[in-house]
Amino acid sequence: MREAHPLERQVGIDYYVSDGPGVGGHLRDAPADFRVRELEGVEPEPLDADPGAYPHLLVRATLTDWDTNDFAGALSSALEVSRERVSWAGTKDKRAVTTQLFSVQGVDAGDLPDLSGADIEALGRIGRNLEFGDLAGNAFEIRIADPERPDEVDAVTDALREFGGGRVAVPNVFGHQRFGSRRPVTHEVGLHVVREEWREAVLAYVGNPAESEPDRTQEARATVDTVADSADPDWQVALDATPGHLGYERSMLHALVENGGAEPADFRAALETVPWNLQRLFVNAAQSYAFNRMLSKRLRRGLPFDRPVAGDVVAFADADAPEGLPVPDTDRLQRVSEGRVDVVTRHCERGRAFVTAPLVGTETGLGDGEPGEIAREVLADLDLAPADFDLPGNFESTGTRRAILVGTDLDVARDPLTLSFSLPRGSYATAVLREFLKVDPRDL
Repeated sequence: MREAHPLERQVGIDYYVSDGPGVGGHLRDAPADFRVRELEGVEPEPLDADPGAYPHLLVRATLTDWDTNDFAGALSSALEVSRERVSWAGTKDKRAVTTQLFSVQGVDAGDLPDLSGADIEALGRIGRNLEFGDLAGNAFEIRIADPERPDEVDAVTDALREFGGGRVAVPNVFGHQRFGSRRPVTHEVGLHVVREEWREAVLAYVGNPAESEPDRTQEARATVDTVADSADPDWQVALDATPGHLGYERSMLHALVENGGAEPADFRAALETVPWNLQRLFVNAAQSYAFNRMLSKRLRRGLPFDRPVAGDVVAFADADAPEGLPVPDTDRLQRVSEGRVDVVTRHCERGRAFVTAPLVGTETGLGDGEPGEIAREVLADLDLAPADFDLPGNFESTGTRRAILVGTDLDVARDPLTLSFSLPRGSYATAVLREFLKVDPRDL
């Protein structure tokens, strides 16, 4: 197996499954080079439906160069409503053209604002806010700029078909952006949170400079670290040194200024100043890091991804998933005994079942046999246990399981080199793209 880029190894991804050098190049010369459209999973009531019964307006927004959180904030500000009234089904990359759903509580279609770089269309009304996962998947159309070895696309495609047992498939890793594309620390924050190391969690996010950041940002984070190391930290000094574009960092530091920043509870309160979805993301990133490490260990041991071995836990296919885009139903799980390996393998070959690994939480089982051994080794290395995820507020997680393989029907256009494919919800385009480009993940 080909060793992954050093930055990928920082987030638990140790290998490529295709051995060739890849096509090279980079992505996102312009936002239009990276297009993603949600495969929608919500059917709204008409726009004139009773707002008492259906208080949330469902809108489809096509956004150019917008971060999802930033757009939600701009939309709520323009509507003069609380940021908490805006929800969405999936977070998208900023430097892209994205088409995605949002819900806004307590507004009408005529209230929708004009925002630069956003085409907003009212679709109807729904009885609850959107939640993560309220989509079937995502369709991608991605141009690769300046490929050095464009003909390598065929070799990679063939290798991925072999890995997937006949269909183009890759390990279903969490992409680098899950952890912070420029500074992958979100999982470090989450690991501290799960261990209830609140002070360390805040400092991992607010301090902890990375060489990939602009000089001013590095200097601000270094000041935070210096203040934190002093005998009597003056958090106002750290706040004054932190530029305005580091909005979440400033929110945390402002909370430390206000509450004293001396007790563990002060640091937990600082973490809770950021939006609820970012609080959850910290813990989710820790789970994702452990998951990536489990997949790397499975690759290292030579275990298959497209079929089970004894001790695996499989999820059966969701009967309501769109045709051609099967997804696992993690409420329908089965442990695979030695005597049922062949039967379950046939289910996997027909797209009726998926081998899974745990996204560890309070209610997550770890499997048996060699797969269970892998999960326990990773958790022991990280000093984690399922019970550790019994945490306050938005930091708590019961966990789930996730398919270890994701397959797709790939279409390749040659001039310019463009990859088009669809993935089920929760899977990352970079899991596919990294195999084809084999470059610094920041170029993805």
